[in-house]
Amino acid sequence: MDSEIAVALIGLGGVVVVAIINIITTLISNRKQSEKTAAEFDKRISLCEQAVNAKIDMQQAVVEVKIDTLTAEVREHNNFAKRMPVVEEQIKVANHRIEDLEKKVMV
Repeated sequence: MDSEIAVALIGLGGVVVVAIINIITTLISNRKQSEKTAAEFDKRISLCEQAVNAKIDMQQAVVEVKIDTLTAEVREHNNFAKRMPVVEEQIKVANHRIEDLEKKVMV
């Protein structure tokens, strides 16, 4: 009977050892898979960051072109605004000359 208990204990000990080995290999496998998944995730994040940065750079370039265009339009408008009083003064002078000529013709 003692030998049967010893055999049972040895068998139970073997099962425990196999279970421990199984747990250890499962933990190692899970860790390797986790590292692999993390590396793939990091790679995807890097690709997304590159895509976002490229889009931001493109939008920045578009904004700069629009600002340059608006700046040119504002300068043109400012130049027009500077010339307008001169043109108005020239029109006044021309109107006075026309009035003077009309008076001479009527006399």
